[in-house]
Amino acid sequence: MITGKPDWWDNAVVFLLKDEVLGPVVEKYDSEHLTGKGDIFATFVRSVVGQQISVIAADSIWGRLSELVGEMTPENVCKFSPEELATSGITRPKSQYIHGIATNSTDFLSAEWDKLSDIEINKHLTKFRGIGPWTSEMIMIFALLRPDIFSIGDIGLIKGVQLLVPEAVSKEDVLEISKRWAPYRTAASWYLWRMLDPVPVEY
Repeated sequence: MITGKPDWWDNAVVFLLKDEVLGPVVEKYDSEHLTGKGDIFATFVRSVVGQQISVIAADSIWGRLSELVGEMTPENVCKFSPEELATSGITRPKSQYIHGIATNSTDFLSAEWDKLSDIEINKHLTKFRGIGPWTSEMIMIFALLRPDIFSIGDIGLIKGVQLLVPEAVSKEDVLEISKRWAPYRTAASWYLWRMLDPVPVEY
């Protein structure tokens, strides 16, 4: 599994710099990039932690959860009950989702990721309780480094597009604008998040 900077990132930067909407943002942060850690389970956990809360709050809770569990592996998570996991600050449902997939990690991690399309990966991931489209897309962006993912369920991405294109009122408008960044919508998403947050988004 690829770690570090995606092998397609430099091509994405060249492509996006030419875009009149996103180009100035890319230029501002051109020394930074998405970094893959090659760890699907840890990215899943961090994505669940980050659901519907700010980046700063998610980082804080992730820190406490990591301090409790240690290395974020299914084996280490299974040493704790959902109730114990929740003492880190995550909600009870989130702790149950994390614990549930940790106990079923063999099936969860069994996919031949390189042989699957984005649609097939999404279908595999979302069959597990606690993983909806947004969490699936975060795994595809941050762990699998798929180059053309745009999560219309992400509030930050919607906000970012609307700041750049105020006339993009609806989700449909935002999704339509995102098409101009294909086949590198993952990089576009990263730059939109970077524009909004004081620290780079990580899952």
